[in-house]
Amino acid sequence: MLELTANQWNTIYNVFSFGLISMLACTVYTLVSQSRVLPKYRNALVLSSMVTFIAGYHYWRIFNSFSESSDGYMVATTGAGSFNEGYRYVDWLLTVPLLLVEVVAVLALAKAASSSLITRLVPASAAMIALGYPGEISADDGTKILWGVLSTIPFLYILYVLFVELGKSLDRQPAGVAATIGRLRLLLIATWGVYPISYLFPLLGITGTDAFMYRQIGYTVADVLAKCVFGLTIYKIAKMKSAAEGMSEDK
Repeated sequence: MLELTANQWNTIYNVFSFGLISMLACTVYTLVSQSRVLPKYRNALVLSSMVTFIAGYHYWRIFNSFSESSDGYMVATTGAGSFNEGYRYVDWLLTVPLLLVEVVAVLALAKAASSSLITRLVPASAAMIALGYPGEISADDGTKILWGVLSTIPFLYILYVLFVELGKSLDRQPAGVAATIGRLRLLLIATWGVYPISYLFPLLGITGTDAFMYRQIGYTVADVLAKCVFGLTIYKIAKMKSAAEGMSEDK
């Protein structure tokens, strides 16, 4: 059991609430915005809606798990009825590959180029999440480091594909799209960087209730940025490309 202070418990509760409503609101917005872009870019918005819907569902489960594992300000972290951190990894296993597919979909590349990028990005992203989970649930520092290093390998490969392979396709994009994609890639790196920092809290000397609270805050804020802000940027790119191809701005 973790004995949180009233401020810590309320902060975590409110952060989960913020994450949940952000995902749901973004899902609704991207769904109703379908008609504002050309049909060939709507798949990217559908994927964005799927990402935030899946994340919203898991935040609902996380929110409930936190409430149900609490007895006053005491939170059970082991045994039956404990707070289930695994919901995050199930969410990431589903949504991180979809985030990368969104980027490819909104560019509307040739079929062969799209397939090549997707068949490399999706397995690498799934491997990154799967390899990180054993370290997340381990209390041993050596195990954390081992699985953290292993999960970094596919992460570096994803960066290579996004910055080198995908970069080759950006010269043929409308004005402003390449720069926005560049910012989108930087957003991914910045938000994904929060996860390993939170993951390594015990190695940084941050333990106990502080580590638990900061980890939940870090993961949730990173999720909102990596899914909601990312999805809204995908919508912006779809609008830019639709306008460049003759779609009226008043749609």
